[in-house]
Amino acid sequence: MVKQKIVIKVQLMNTTKARSNAMKIAVGMLGVESAAIGGNNNDQIEVVGDMDPVILTNLLRKRFCRAELLSVGPVEKKEIKKEEKKEDKKEEKVVPCSCPPYYAYPPPIPVCVAYPCEEPSPCSIL
Repeated sequence: MVKQKIVIKVQLMNTTKARSNAMKIAVGMLGVESAAIGGNNNDQIEVVGDMDPVILTNLLRKRFCRAELLSVGPVEKKEIKKEEKKEDKKEEKVVPCSCPPYYAYPPPIPVCVAYPCEEPSPCSIL
């Protein structure tokens, strides 16, 4: 699938808890790269990634009852460049592990000790 920008209007997102729940639903989908809340009354979710917009809208409807799919379109080049710049800055150095190696000890060797009998046995059966 191609990266696309999806804008969904969700009613009843007037509290921070509701916005947080909507963001959890949006970010929890497979293929989502970024999500943001926007609009005049902070009642719209803008999601960028390669996912099915109908499935996302239905998931939001299950939680908020009223979710309207406003627009689906390709991602603008400006947004792609911004994401690439952010990824370039996030490069981390890989530090090798300095843990000591694990040494497996050999199994213990059983030791049999035979003690010689100094006195003859009082048993006459032998």
